[in-house]
Amino acid sequence: MRTVVFDLDGTLADTSADLIAAANSCFRARGLGDLLDPVADARTAFRGARAMLSLGFSRSGTGGAAEVEDDFPRLVDAYSGALDVHSRLYPGARAAVERLAQAGYATAVCTNKPEGLADRLLESLGVRGLFGALVGADTLTVRKPDPAPLVASVERAGGDPGRALLVGDTETDRETARAAGVPCVLVTFGPDGRGVAALAPEALLDHFDGLDALVAELVG
Repeated sequence: MRTVVFDLDGTLADTSADLIAAANSCFRARGLGDLLDPVADARTAFRGARAMLSLGFSRSGTGGAAEVEDDFPRLVDAYSGALDVHSRLYPGARAAVERLAQAGYATAVCTNKPEGLADRLLESLGVRGLFGALVGADTLTVRKPDPAPLVASVERAGGDPGRALLVGDTETDRETARAAGVPCVLVTFGPDGRGVAALAPEALLDHFDGLDALVAELVG
């Protein structure tokens, strides 16, 4: 079966504000105040918890690798308690996934967010049932850009890894698709905008309304 796999953060949903809020709670606990901006630092938010902590500590002139590791579980706990306050699906995302299912494609999510958090977020956004599989950062012993999570997400959705496509937003997604030997579509509505063109994906997606045509062209 033909399969379309989606990254989550920065691809299906804008989760940056909730991620930044969790990081800032760690900085406030240290008396440093809010060191990250939910808009200006959205790109860092999509790179993960450690990237946000590292950026904040660098701005404060305090803390280093040890502090990042100390605060990592605190950030995850804070985010777990408030992961859907500001997060929203990007315009047209739900309708695009529904159209793919109606056209006979299998769909899945492959993310570097822990599986449990990803599952809860997708449920909160009302779209978990649209995906036949979900593979997170801790589902396997490896994570993206290793190709194994992508391949597993396709297989668990009942698809053929040889007839799949990955929709993402970062270099990690581009490298994952390349390693798995599948086409990659990168969205341009994230923090990097059309700058993702420099990663040489098979296609760029400016709005989910255009996904159907790209999938038909790249997967058949």
